[in-house]
Amino acid sequence: MNDGNGATSKLVGTSVKTFSLSGLKSGTVEAPWKSHHAAVLIFFASFCGPCKSEMPKVAKYLRHHNEGSIRVIGIDALDSRGPAEAFVKKSGVTFPIAFDPNGTVTNGHLPIRLRSRDRVRERQGILKQVYYGAIPKDVLVRGIAALRTT
Repeated sequence: MNDGNGATSKLVGTSVKTFSLSGLKSGTVEAPWKSHHAAVLIFFASFCGPCKSEMPKVAKYLRHHNEGSIRVIGIDALDSRGPAEAFVKKSGVTFPIAFDPNGTVTNGHLPIRLRSRDRVRERQGILKQVYYGAIPKDVLVRGIAALRTT
């Protein structure tokens, strides 16, 4: 997957550690590959301008499409809980959201330096695709489809 500017990410093929974070609403959100599920990780923050237009579109698409065994996880990064909760509610997000206020996973576990809109697709803890920036719906759909075939 490209970086949003047409370049292929050098991170494809690298390993991602498992993680466990508090859920934004409740409970715990764990790395889906820990239980052998491919995943799409969507990094965002309430203060991210492009995220404000992108997240409602992503949330709407995912509410109306069954992604089967592919897990979609949001990671609210480097944010405050109150604004994060309001953002998720306003955006209509129904998929699990992990809360990473200190960047423990965002900047520590993953081999990427977060730019507030990074998207990562992985299977079994190996990065398959990385997309930087607000992800167009067709790119998200193709990325999920690619995970089903790997």
